[in-house]
Amino acid sequence: MTAAKNRQTISGIHYFMYSFNGLVIFLLAGFMSVTQAKINLSLAARSFLDPLSVVPWPAQKIFCLAVLSFLGLLGMSFLYRQDSLKESLWKYLILFLEIFFCVVVMRSINMAYDGVVLMVVADLVHGYQGKNQRVLLMFAMLGLYLIANYNLAALQMKMVPIEAYISYYNPAVQGVLKAACNIFTSFNLIIFVMYMIMLVQSQQKEKERIKSLNAQLNAANEQLRVYAIEVERMAETRERNRLAREIHDTLGHALTGIAAGLDACLATIDAAPDFTKRQLQKIGDTARHGITDVRRSVKKLRPDGLEKLSLKAALQQMVEDFSAASGMRIELMGTGWPEHLREDEEEVIYRVVQEGITNANRHGHAAKIRIAITCEENGLQILLEDNGIGCSNVQPGFGLRHMQERLALLKGTLQCEGENGFIIKASIPMSRKESYDDKSVDCR
Repeated sequence: MTAAKNRQTISGIHYFMYSFNGLVIFLLAGFMSVTQAKINLSLAARSFLDPLSVVPWPAQKIFCLAVLSFLGLLGMSFLYRQDSLKESLWKYLILFLEIFFCVVVMRSINMAYDGVVLMVVADLVHGYQGKNQRVLLMFAMLGLYLIANYNLAALQMKMVPIEAYISYYNPAVQGVLKAACNIFTSFNLIIFVMYMIMLVQSQQKEKERIKSLNAQLNAANEQLRVYAIEVERMAETRERNRLAREIHDTLGHALTGIAAGLDACLATIDAAPDFTKRQLQKIGDTARHGITDVRRSVKKLRPDGLEKLSLKAALQQMVEDFSAASGMRIELMGTGWPEHLREDEEEVIYRVVQEGITNANRHGHAAKIRIAITCEENGLQILLEDNGIGCSNVQPGFGLRHMQERLALLKGTLQCEGENGFIIKASIPMSRKESYDDKSVDCR
């Protein structure tokens, strides 16, 4: 049985208890009123009052007070069960009024029926909220028991017992009436026991459900902790790879140019000292640019050239600086330069060209390299072709792997050929409408 069905069953039993007790109160109050009216009409009032120590209430008062006080009891019970009052101090006032109406109901029928006490007890148990209300629950239930006990109540209140009304009838009817009173009490007790069993079972299942949810929550928290550790490790790995790429591209590029330039200086220092001095000055500029780029890479900034210049101007400056420092002839051509590029796209293009030049000088020992950048319908194409020693079996090293990683971030591709010199072909899709000006990428 689901939790919703449990709650529906408990509510159904609770409403049935209301209905049954209301019927019993109505019948008992009606019985007393009708019997008292019959006594008055039969002129048997003297014989009825002689054994009594108190004059009974008028018939109309008995019936009306019993019905109205029971309606008040129902109203207070309904309010007491409202979830909005669980944490409110009004709840205690409502409980007091509910007990008050319960006492009035029993008093109006001369304590002939105490089943309404079980209604109040059911509300007390239903609204029980932990240790703070334990004392209140105990005192309320004890007070109700003492009030419901006829012998104790009779000491304080003068009442006409129901047996006096029953004695008016013949023995056969008396037996039926007494049996009916016992049936009312017993059946009400059965309903109350069923209600309590269902309520306890429901609360137990709710506790088990909460325990299961807590276990699931703990498991989810543990899984999240494992995921957080894994994400942190992945972030560290990505950051290490980024720094490795940046340092390789910037520092490696600068050091390659410096090394090539120094080799040239060693060859010209005796024959052309003035040229060597100028060459050393260019090598110094290259070193300073390299230091600036390394600092920016560590701080996760763009290359210094892209910070100050456009992509085309930054590439041109890089080509001129490396050519001046290393002596390599570098030809940069472009049949269409893309506009409205994102910063990450500009940086990838810059780094691919930079790494291609570095590899051509360091590994290919090339004297000349041609760079062509074209913008086509299907994207941007970058071609780097040198006249170096080439490579028959291309095995991607650190630099080529970093090129592939950078291009993969933009869903680009990289192809390499080493049969005649070394050729690098990079392709970057540029058909997306993504730019800082909300315009598609144009090639002009």
